[in-house]
Amino acid sequence: MKITVIGAGAIGGNLARKLSAVGHDVQIADARGPESVPADVLDSGARAVALDDAARDRDVIILSIPFDRVPELAAPLSSVSDETVVIDTSNYYPHLGGRIEAVDNGQVESVRNAELLGRPLVKAWNAALAETQRTKGVPAGTPGRIAIPVAADSPRARRVAMQLVDDTGFDPFDAGVLADSWRQQPMSPAYCTELTLEEMGLALAAADRDKDVRVRDSMMERFAALGDAPSLEDVVEMNRAAHR
Repeated sequence: MKITVIGAGAIGGNLARKLSAVGHDVQIADARGPESVPADVLDSGARAVALDDAARDRDVIILSIPFDRVPELAAPLSSVSDETVVIDTSNYYPHLGGRIEAVDNGQVESVRNAELLGRPLVKAWNAALAETQRTKGVPAGTPGRIAIPVAADSPRARRVAMQLVDDTGFDPFDAGVLADSWRQQPMSPAYCTELTLEEMGLALAAADRDKDVRVRDSMMERFAALGDAPSLEDVVEMNRAAHR
């Protein structure tokens, strides 16, 4: 597939590396220009391109930028074909990007982004830590393979995104329509807890909007309690413990 990743941070870089390594035609764009894309992101064959050229003639576009910046892509995406699958990996953290009233009042994160962009979105790769995505992808069929939820209104778009999740080394879980993607938002039981396919459905069903927001808003205090250099395992355990 012809794929563009917009955003060369930890998750965008991971996706560009992994998807190009398995044979996809991958471009990666960053708002700071092609020269800002780290060299190691391109080692598997991905190409750095200018943002203005990134969305042309692509099968899939993956948005891997901060949540509050996603609406800035409305113009670059305005001419993209309706057939192009656009995937949102972002998460709303008020302490990082500021408060957004609509989301605070209950609007689902990626539903908000879809409305502001004026096109359908898929929600995927948001519910796994960047380090989990970088280090824990394994071939399909491996026992204990970690699952990643995928939500979209279009069954075709959801299938495409699920195949790409599989290509990055994780079991894709069909999480239903975009309006249900609040169940994989920070800090739900399914969010960054490294669950298997069998565990993921139970975690999504256990999501509680009010509780999950409280857990999200206490995250910095709980993270600080882990010390100066918490391991990936420490962070995953912290997230799991919040829902026991």
